[in-house]
Amino acid sequence: MSSNTANNRYSTGMATRRAVLGDSHVDNAEKTKTAFDEPFQDLITEAAWGHVWSRPEWTRRERSMVTIALLAALGHDEEVAMHVRATANTGATPEDLREAMLHVAIYAGVPAANHAIKIIKNTLAAMSGEA
Repeated sequence: MSSNTANNRYSTGMATRRAVLGDSHVDNAEKTKTAFDEPFQDLITEAAWGHVWSRPEWTRRERSMVTIALLAALGHDEEVAMHVRATANTGATPEDLREAMLHVAIYAGVPAANHAIKIIKNTLAAMSGEA
């Protein structure tokens, strides 16, 4: 991959990452980045955000629902909460998340969905100021 392609993918990725996760989240990640995790941060910015999340075939809403379902199925609790917070920017609704959790229950197991539902409910409540 040429250096221009990598630079473009990084720039596109950073813009998408900020649009989805919000400036505050990304600014904090950038501020706390060290030499140890800088290659990882570059990787996720270029690959996840610059390549996958920036593709035009799916909307951010669709990517958000799939991402949350996958993270829930894999038991990645902190990432589930982070991506639920990102729904404020992606347009995925609580109803979308409910439907995604029904899929998780059937295809990945009821315990995974049950646990993720608790995280989603708590995160949505915190987002609406009810927590």
